[in-house]
Amino acid sequence: MSEDTIRLVTIGRMLQRRWRLLAVLTAVGALVGYGVSTLFPPRYTASASVLLPGQWEERELLTQAYIATSSTVVDRTAATLRWAGGGGEVRDRVSAKVADGNVIRISGTAESPERAQQLTDRLAQQFVTFAARVTGDGTDPKAATGPEALREQVERTNRRITELSQAADPGRTVESVQARTSLEKLRTALETAVKKLDEADPATHKAGMVVMGPAARPASAAPPTTGHLVAGGAALAFLLAVVGHLTAARANRRPRTGADIAAALGSPLLGTVDVPAERPAAGRGPAGWLRRFLGLDTRWDVPTPLASGDETSRRVRYRRVCARLRTQHPSARRLLAVVPTGDEVARRAAERLAAETRGDAATPAGRGHPVLRVVEVAMAQPMVPDRDAESGVLVVISAGSWTAGELAGVAGACADGRHEIVGVVVAGAVRPHPTPAPERPAENATLALAVPGQAGGAE
Repeated sequence: MSEDTIRLVTIGRMLQRRWRLLAVLTAVGALVGYGVSTLFPPRYTASASVLLPGQWEERELLTQAYIATSSTVVDRTAATLRWAGGGGEVRDRVSAKVADGNVIRISGTAESPERAQQLTDRLAQQFVTFAARVTGDGTDPKAATGPEALREQVERTNRRITELSQAADPGRTVESVQARTSLEKLRTALETAVKKLDEADPATHKAGMVVMGPAARPASAAPPTTGHLVAGGAALAFLLAVVGHLTAARANRRPRTGADIAAALGSPLLGTVDVPAERPAAGRGPAGWLRRFLGLDTRWDVPTPLASGDETSRRVRYRRVCARLRTQHPSARRLLAVVPTGDEVARRAAERLAAETRGDAATPAGRGHPVLRVVEVAMAQPMVPDRDAESGVLVVISAGSWTAGELAGVAGACADGRHEIVGVVVAGAVRPHPTPAPERPAENATLALAVPGQAGGAE
């Protein structure tokens, strides 16, 4: 796992080099979102408000909201609407929540605005009817609860006490006075009990629930709409593509520096050389054109190649590598330049090094320089020719293209061929230095004569 921090410049480089691929993946995600929207038809949601007058505690309001979506209310609503799926289907389409000001907001969802409005209105009506029946606020005499029957019995008892008090002999005997006093005490006790009963009954100080008008017909579909699904699919595909690129770059185990590459091969680093960057060929046919169009033919996680100097400075780098090679191995006359198959940058650098060594060996001052022979090695199954007249192997490779295991395989193949790795050269691609256009002479400039001598006539 690479420990490099993912910076904004890395994300910017990815967006710059893979924007076509990201755009295609985003479009595919949008199409998937549109396909999902066709599987789920649009639904519309209508809402109605039910007012609960009086003083209600928060938990009592939550209880009423639960009653609004209870199985009894939902089943009665489905029965009145003659819903095909019954209460089980309606239960998934309705909801109730407590709003501000003792208001319960009831919502219903259906495939059409008219159906949603009808479902919400019927649910609100059934809720108000059921709640009134539970609290004893109904008009049906058969629905009278125990407290109502007790109040009627108390009223009849009071009338009977009045009749007994009037029938008693007023003040003539002690027994009559005591009887009237006991009757009055009984009347007072009954009135006190009825008063406490009225205070304890919530139906006496809480008026009936009221539906605050019919539900408004919805004008637009409830989310997620087709637009939401399309936008969500596109955004999800884009994020997954970005995260996938960053994860792949984070998990990249390829050595990127010359020191790491030399350590993986177990040989000293002789230096780095530059080659002008060229766009690699991605193959012919539709597949190759598609790779070039999407930007898959080039790596995005490597830095942008730096601007190269002129040809003189580039040649100096190659000559310095050749000089270090001759200094460290003066007795070497022929060397193998091992290049991974498919590493175009390394191959061009190795050919340039071979040309430089051949040119130096051909001059009297450059005699003693080792001559390089370029050999390509497959990294999947590396195989190096057996040692013949060569004195060692010079590995030329580009940075960030191969894993440490693959480099170790090359080192093992060299050992199997009885070759010693005398050094490692790391090749890097650079942008070619722009060649200045030749200056054109001015139209009114006087052309100089190409013949030496005086420009004037003979004396």
